[in-house]
Amino acid sequence: MLELKNVTFQVPDEKDQDKEIIKNISLTIEDQKFIAITGPNGGGKSTLAKLIVGIYEPSEGQILYNGTDITHMSVTDRAKLGISFAFQTPVRFKGIKVKDLIRLAAGRELSVGAACAYLSEVGLCAKDYIDREVDGSLSGGELKRIEIAQLIARNTELSVLDEPEAGIDLWSFSNLIKVFEKMREDRKRSIIIISHQERILDIADEILVMKDGQVADFGKKDEILPELLKGTAACKYYQ
Repeated sequence: MLELKNVTFQVPDEKDQDKEIIKNISLTIEDQKFIAITGPNGGGKSTLAKLIVGIYEPSEGQILYNGTDITHMSVTDRAKLGISFAFQTPVRFKGIKVKDLIRLAAGRELSVGAACAYLSEVGLCAKDYIDREVDGSLSGGELKRIEIAQLIARNTELSVLDEPEAGIDLWSFSNLIKVFEKMREDRKRSIIIISHQERILDIADEILVMKDGQVADFGKKDEILPELLKGTAACKYYQ
């Protein structure tokens, strides 16, 4: 279970004064839930994700994971506790091959066949990618799918993904939806995905709407999604 208690995150503005990006957020995310975080651009969605995984540290408040206070823990220590993160723009690793990256993610020695299986899950032809370097020769969409293959290989209790649809073509996106549906059906992990895509929101258990650094709404998909689908012009969350 993930708990945020009165979490605030501030950064200095151009006048060297504190600007609140996240404003006194308190929420609880239960185990084995698929949570979609959405809302207007600049609402604090990605910042909230980075606070959860440890890239940022709260200015105030507390973050608990399975009862452990992780507020001041590093990304590495949170990863050891079972928290994974997929960036909106994946990192490139020149000199490292795809198969080695997947083996590192899995935390164990994998056969080439086993590593290929993870690539196949995200719609990549394994024989074309397993020995490639994770460098500039790969497109953004290819990197995104390789990153999600790593996340599946890690198989952690909590996976956080920041706009996984970014840079993905339509065919690949449809394939990723199937991956997320499979992860949801597995019910052995919790998933938090930041997204504006209706197809992702529609497979979530619950939707959290962020606006102006605060939680505008949080509840079951069937309660939140109809309001979102009214359209941004009419939707109360975008006014």
